[in-house]
Amino acid sequence: MRGISHPTSGAVGEFFSKRLSMTMKLAVYFLTTGLTLLTLPCGSFTEVPSKPSGTVTVLPPVHPAGGPQAFPNAEKSDLPVFAMNYSRIQVPFEITLWVLLASFAKIGFHIYHKVTFWVPESCLLISIGLMVGAIMHAVHEEPPSVLSYNIFFLYILPPMVLDSGYFMPTRPFFENIGTVLWFAVVGTLWNSIGVGMSLYGVCQIGALEVQDINLQENLLFASIISAVDPVAVLNVFEDVSVNEQLYIVVFGESLFSDAVTVVLYNMFTFVAEMPVVETVDVFLGVAKFFVVGLGGLAFGLVFGFVASFTTRFTSNVREIEPLFIFMYSYLAYLVAELFNISSIMAIVTCALTMKYYVEENVTQRSCTTIRHVVKMLSSISETLIFFFLGVVTITTEHEWNWGYILFTLLFAFLWRGLGILVLTQIINPFRTIPFNFKDQFMLGYSGLRGAVTFALVFTLPDHIVRKKLFVTATICIILFTVFIQGISIRPLVEFINVRRTNRNLDTINVEVHSRLMEHAIAGIEDICGQWGHYYWKDKYVSLPVLPLLCDPQAFQFFVVLN
Repeated sequence: MRGISHPTSGAVGEFFSKRLSMTMKLAVYFLTTGLTLLTLPCGSFTEVPSKPSGTVTVLPPVHPAGGPQAFPNAEKSDLPVFAMNYSRIQVPFEITLWVLLASFAKIGFHIYHKVTFWVPESCLLISIGLMVGAIMHAVHEEPPSVLSYNIFFLYILPPMVLDSGYFMPTRPFFENIGTVLWFAVVGTLWNSIGVGMSLYGVCQIGALEVQDINLQENLLFASIISAVDPVAVLNVFEDVSVNEQLYIVVFGESLFSDAVTVVLYNMFTFVAEMPVVETVDVFLGVAKFFVVGLGGLAFGLVFGFVASFTTRFTSNVREIEPLFIFMYSYLAYLVAELFNISSIMAIVTCALTMKYYVEENVTQRSCTTIRHVVKMLSSISETLIFFFLGVVTITTEHEWNWGYILFTLLFAFLWRGLGILVLTQIINPFRTIPFNFKDQFMLGYSGLRGAVTFALVFTLPDHIVRKKLFVTATICIILFTVFIQGISIRPLVEFINVRRTNRNLDTINVEVHSRLMEHAIAGIEDICGQWGHYYWKDKYVSLPVLPLLCDPQAFQFFVVLN
């Protein structure tokens, strides 16, 4: 009933509590004993102790002598509250600091516009690198080994080439594509062979003490210093509005000469290891040159078409649209490297192919993101190269042979000038607007050396005996062209009064009339049986695969505009 207590209920609970406690203790005891028996070797079983009475103390198993101890007698270390592990994050940490330092330097340059107006940015970056290198040399600190063959070709070079290909002025480029390829391919071969043979002849002079540099190594070195990088010249050309033909030829030559230079670099690096070069090796080298170039073109077209087709279906996932552009471009580059094809040609062709189709498929916000990211990555890569160039100029051990270095400078300028004069006389009869003497002079004077040249010579294999001499000579020619030619290019353009382009003509009326004339010229070429670039442009637009690359309505608009 309510309010009446049961005196036996507390006793029963206490009884069951004691039983449960004893049961748990026995279970722990038997479990511990079983584990102990399992860990003992055969023949070492001892008599099982009798059942304990009262309180049971469970101890950890003790192994026989010589076995591992449950609690070793080593001194117990305290838990660290604060610790540092610099080796784990050294490489990314130092790279981040280098990028930040170079970026801060660029910010400082552009605060004072007069400085960057007369002095190219590459000169300023090299100057900052020289100061940092001097400080590191004074404190006996070595620069980080962040520039190797794989790092340059797989991570630093692709953004720079993608930037050049993606922002290539397409219309003037295809109007002058014959001249661009003429100077980029034939001109680079001309310079490489001419400079290499001349240096080999100089090496036979006993007074210079460079007789150990054979013909293959001289050709390898000449191919490296034949790559032009006229970034400063292009900036000046854009500021003063030089004529479009001169600008696009210098732009295109610098881009495709890099591709030709890398192909020659790989070929001559392989040939330099051969004790004897036979006639069949020469023919194989020529065949490889064309296979590598055309293979890169094919890979670039395929990945450009695939990227354009993929972006047709990203209307519901706009946030990943820029990702496809970067991934397909980089994939074209890597696959070309996989098959030893021209990766520069592949990524440039991919960028040129997909640019207009992709921008018709993606949103304006994605287009803006793509352009800013491409420019950012390219700027970081180029900044690191020039900054690192200044650092290693001071901190690297050099081999000074002034005779060889001066002859290198002489032959580089001599063969560049002769090549422009000879090749221009050959190509001028086939051009609608021929190059005059002022244009030819600017073409020859714009042959600056830069990031690609330095990176290639710095990543030369160690079996090249005179690698240090090649590095020293290359740094000298880069510093001379960047500082002397780069700083003097603006007053020189103003002094000789190069033909300019009237920017006031960039109106809708002029654009419509230009398109009308292009279609009219294409029709005239077709009637006359002439295959000019207008004819091939119309054939390209009429390819049946192109409507698959962008939205049908956008494609019709694209056809009307082009």
